[in-house]
Amino acid sequence: MLAIFDGTWVRLGGEGRALYEQGGYGRPEGRGLRLSPEEALYLMERNKIDVKDFGFDALLGLFAGQPNFIRRYLVYRDIRERGYVIQPGPQDFRVFRRGHKPGAGKSRYLIRVLSERDIVDFDRLSQDVVAAVNMRKQYLLAVVDDEDELTYYEVRVQDLPGVGEPAGCTTPVEATLFGTYALAHLPPGTPLEEDWYGKRLDTERLLLRPVESIYLMRRGCLSITQDEEPMAAEQFLDAAAEKDVEIREKERVFSDLREKGYIPRTGYKFGHHFRVYSGKKSHSEMLVHAVPSGTSTPMSAVSRSVRLAHSVKKKMLFACIYNTDIRYVEFARIKL
Repeated sequence: MLAIFDGTWVRLGGEGRALYEQGGYGRPEGRGLRLSPEEALYLMERNKIDVKDFGFDALLGLFAGQPNFIRRYLVYRDIRERGYVIQPGPQDFRVFRRGHKPGAGKSRYLIRVLSERDIVDFDRLSQDVVAAVNMRKQYLLAVVDDEDELTYYEVRVQDLPGVGEPAGCTTPVEATLFGTYALAHLPPGTPLEEDWYGKRLDTERLLLRPVESIYLMRRGCLSITQDEEPMAAEQFLDAAAEKDVEIREKERVFSDLREKGYIPRTGYKFGHHFRVYSGKKSHSEMLVHAVPSGTSTPMSAVSRSVRLAHSVKKKMLFACIYNTDIRYVEFARIKL
């Protein structure tokens, strides 16, 4: 079929409608068909169409100046070769369920194309994922690395369900502050230790980390003195922030997880803030990293996190903190 390029779109006459009806290519306009640059180049590569006065290289050269175009074309071609119908849409592309096409089916994925060096803006990403969910679509990142290999990630905003009740108490445990650690004189087997709080130093002493202490103080389960003077939770938090610049974000996420019945412990060995248990199990199920609003991270760092979490059979979640809300954004590699 012979097409023409009008400076923006590649257009076919009435004969082109068969491409739309049979393969879901393009958008019908009047009696003809309008093709996006990616669609036109793919059809040229497959010898389905010719474009008047343009070969493949010449047309590619015109479009290549558009931001991220080469990567978008590589993703478009890869998904077409996998047997899916794909069209330009929200983000970069929308992909239809297998066997479905425009006018006779529903799209399943919304895809955004990134390079391995692109920066992930968590605020924008979580908003995009929520919008996709409202449209009943799955949100994917298609990442093109520097050797033009493709990796697909499904991104979800997880509404973590409660798995139990947070620890209760009748009277606060008394502790003394040493640096940023609270030291309580408690024998083994007390409720705090049974609920996985603290680290036992010996048969008489239990050492509590700052995030644990602040949470327990706010629940009225712990009272701390320094130089024989009582401390408030916010006073302790301010003091801890002088030693740990991430303590406020970590404390928010720790408290939220504990309120839902999860047990967060340090995730330092995995390069993240917390490893998280749903109940008193021998293995954690999630790695969680707290990120304040406005945080941006290179896609390469996200990839490393997902790869490590997968290798130790855990989910990778980033806890995005807002004024009154925490969104848990999960990344997972997916095979289409």
